[in-house]
Amino acid sequence: MARGNKASKTAKTKGKITKFFKEIINELKKVTWLTKPQLVNNTIVVLIMCLFVGVMIWLMDLGFSQMSQLIYK
Repeated sequence: MARGNKASKTAKTKGKITKFFKEIINELKKVTWLTKPQLVNNTIVVLIMCLFVGVMIWLMDLGFSQMSQLIYK
């Protein structure tokens, strides 16, 4: 009797896993994917913004270090 119960649980688990992956596939079909020009444009914007923020942080760090040198000399 224990074997039948174990086989039933295994079948239910496989069914749940199969349903899970089918639902994932269905959801991925609903996704609106970017076109190549949109992807390239968005990537360029992100890289430029990263560069801009990096330069701003570098300049602020430089300014704060100069101020702290003036204060602590």
